[in-house]
Amino acid sequence: MKVIPVWEAEGTVLCHDITEIIPGKVKSREFKKGHIVKKEDIPRLLKLGKEHLYVWEVNHKVLHETDAAMRIAKAVAGAGLVLTEPVEGKVELKAEIAGLLKINIRALEEINEIEEVVLASIHSNQLVSVGKVVAGCRVVPLVIDVDKICDVEKIGHLDFPIVEIKPLSSLKVGIVTTGSEVYHGRIKDQFGPVLQKKISQLGSTVLRQIIVDDNIDMIKDGIETLIQEGAEMIVTTGGMSVDPDDVTPAGIRAAGGEVVVYGAPVLPGSMFMLAYIGKIPVLGLPGCVMYHKTTIFDLVVPRILAGEKISRKDITRLAHGGLCTNCDPCQYPHCGFGKGN
Repeated sequence: MKVIPVWEAEGTVLCHDITEIIPGKVKSREFKKGHIVKKEDIPRLLKLGKEHLYVWEVNHKVLHETDAAMRIAKAVAGAGLVLTEPVEGKVELKAEIAGLLKINIRALEEINEIEEVVLASIHSNQLVSVGKVVAGCRVVPLVIDVDKICDVEKIGHLDFPIVEIKPLSSLKVGIVTTGSEVYHGRIKDQFGPVLQKKISQLGSTVLRQIIVDDNIDMIKDGIETLIQEGAEMIVTTGGMSVDPDDVTPAGIRAAGGEVVVYGAPVLPGSMFMLAYIGKIPVLGLPGCVMYHKTTIFDLVVPRILAGEKISRKDITRLAHGGLCTNCDPCQYPHCGFGKGN
């Protein structure tokens, strides 16, 4: 920062606001802190009584905050995002499409280790709608060493994208509902309608629902039939507890399911099973999905629809934040459930 004559200030950055004051009439900010002085500004500044200015000189070694924020945003933003114009030195990243937000958390932290650089986001792995602000970036000083922004860009290049939104695919989903009480008509199935609603809200369709008895072979045949009919994801309901007649996990294995996890550190949803038959995900859903508004289903299925192959590590990471506190009314997704990873 230095003091210079106003007629030498072209191309420099103001260190403070400049206000016009006319007693009893006007008090307004004419030039904002951070303004880059232009040639045409000089006569106005002189009329405001400013023959000397406190400025930062912009040169090839430093960047103004607005230029720096825009370069950070461009370095980290991937598909599905639009950038706002800088406002008070900050650039925001907004969702251009609806989909699943993905944040490279390790790279996010690495960028914020660079002194005077700020990149903040909402939690990863949540569904966002068009126009949602998902991240914001800026620098702390009015001007910043350009090498620091180059360091951000290097991280962005190596780990691109740091922030992106993945669209959800529309899959044909097959449902296998188990339970002797439903199969023999003693009670009406209530799980199917819940899944129909959830699946349609995510933009996918239910191919067909097959109701079977608590029988390993029937469960196996139901899964195989739906796959032959073109199902791209299989969801099984019922029979996921430890009772002797709860044989759904065995039926999934008999159908060729390679189990990723049986049991998840999520409440509600701990008796969840995930397997794959080839590339087709097969989910064993516990009963809580039928009567709880938000469960393991809502944390895992959007990621599958976004094209991710879920690993055991993906499931175990849900432990931090995996306890639903049953708020009344439910605030999900505007809460910590499932967002600790």
